[in-house]
Amino acid sequence: MIRIREDILEAIKQNKPVVALESTIISHGMPYPENVRSANRCQEIIQEQGVLAATIAIIDGDIVVGLTEEEIEYIANKKVEVLKVSRKDIPVAVAKKQNGALTVSATSLICDMVGIKFFATGGIGGVHRGAEETFDISCDLEEFTKSKVAVFSAGAKAILDLEKTMEYMETKGILVLGYQTNELPAFYSRESGIELEYRCDTPEEIAKILKVKWDLGIDGGVFIANPIPKEFSYPSAEINKAIDEAIEEMNKLGIKGKKTTPFLLSKITEITNNKSLEVNKELVYNNCDLAAKTAKIFWLGA
Repeated sequence: MIRIREDILEAIKQNKPVVALESTIISHGMPYPENVRSANRCQEIIQEQGVLAATIAIIDGDIVVGLTEEEIEYIANKKVEVLKVSRKDIPVAVAKKQNGALTVSATSLICDMVGIKFFATGGIGGVHRGAEETFDISCDLEEFTKSKVAVFSAGAKAILDLEKTMEYMETKGILVLGYQTNELPAFYSRESGIELEYRCDTPEEIAKILKVKWDLGIDGGVFIANPIPKEFSYPSAEINKAIDEAIEEMNKLGIKGKKTTPFLLSKITEITNNKSLEVNKELVYNNCDLAAKTAKIFWLGA
């Protein structure tokens, strides 16, 4: 049921660095053809570091680890029905031979199953605003307690309640490392006002902590919070205004569940005249670069 590209399989067997990439950002996170260009660029950035990139999705019921350019184009095509697949949805999509784009939780799970320890994404899911009434909490957070994967992200998605997200992670004992920052990045922006407990200033520091954690047999992954570069950071007040406007419209339309994030990202892109889309791409590229550098040091000591 899992089809691993041959070069990636060999790299895993030989303990060579591989960085995974999710696929919801292709099918549900960006418009066509920007999604294809962005997906290919993510792979290029990782490979420029001498590391293999493994984009993961479900195609016709097969869990594919290491999409080809043709397969990326296939799931990016709006004419093809591609489900948004979280951890719980994997058996259904496979059994029914459907196409599925994997979220952070599903990607982390597959990484853990096949032996990939590094995963670069944009933003993780978390506790949604108003969760005290709706109990809307992404299973991305729970997956951190299970899968031994390092997830490189520009923070939790800015549409979430960031304070509650961090409280939830603290409760679950999830290790969060800020890269060259003492503050949780807020996806589009570098600042959130939320202090982080641990900071690492080099990929070497991150790799050493990961090695110690997993050598000790401690379950679960690590969240590496990597702020978007300063030149691309969106002013906090401006982007928060756009987010509030998008959430207000979403609530009026009664949009809930899996449709929430794709709607909000699309609406924020519209409100900001595509500026947020450009920021989104840059933060993902930045995460790919750091994940590849860290994976290389972890496996090769280079």
